[in-house]
Amino acid sequence: MIRVLVVDDEALVRTGFEHILSAADDIEVVAAVAGGRAVRAARELRPDVVLLDIRMPDVDGLTVLAQLRRLPDRPVVAMLTTFDMDEYVAAALRSGAAGFLLKDTDPVQLPVLVRNLAAGGVVLSSSVTRTVVHGYLDNGPRHAAMRRVQVLSERERAVLVLIAEGLSNTAIGARLHLSTGTVKDHVSAVLSKLRVVSRVQAALLAERAGLLKAPEPREDR
Repeated sequence: MIRVLVVDDEALVRTGFEHILSAADDIEVVAAVAGGRAVRAARELRPDVVLLDIRMPDVDGLTVLAQLRRLPDRPVVAMLTTFDMDEYVAAALRSGAAGFLLKDTDPVQLPVLVRNLAAGGVVLSSSVTRTVVHGYLDNGPRHAAMRRVQVLSERERAVLVLIAEGLSNTAIGARLHLSTGTVKDHVSAVLSKLRVVSRVQAALLAERAGLLKAPEPREDR
């Protein structure tokens, strides 16, 4: 069972997320609270995943994130945002957030994203990723990112693309027919060669380097 803590200043948002996630058989929303109660709830309830509003009136989401990162059993944290261009998202990723998603995320996808976070994957809302890339990474040109990924082997580059797609080590192993241990070794090599410290950094570097395919347009019926 995946234990989730929802943190948002709006009761309607908290209730909505709680209702959607609680409908999944493998997800339990242990609490849905405002920002001022987040750290205490996380300390007492020990959630696996925290969905954390990035902008709250009672306490700043970045402050809560920093406190959550200092807990002995620190949860995976993904930031919630309403805005396609939120200047706080880049700072949250630098501070250790595992990703970000918009509050109007498709309800069908929400449990899938939570499972991915719990499994160690990265969640980057596609509608805002390209906006964040330029604020999160250095402002160097795209060709600099392309040079950095050229140091990877073909297999490591395939692993990088799947990291950027948000897959966990287990899911990457299934996709590439590799053991989880082998995938873990490849991920470590990718992070080391790219000189990054997290899967989020690697994912955004892959985006900057143009390794990700653009979504295919839907055909009109």
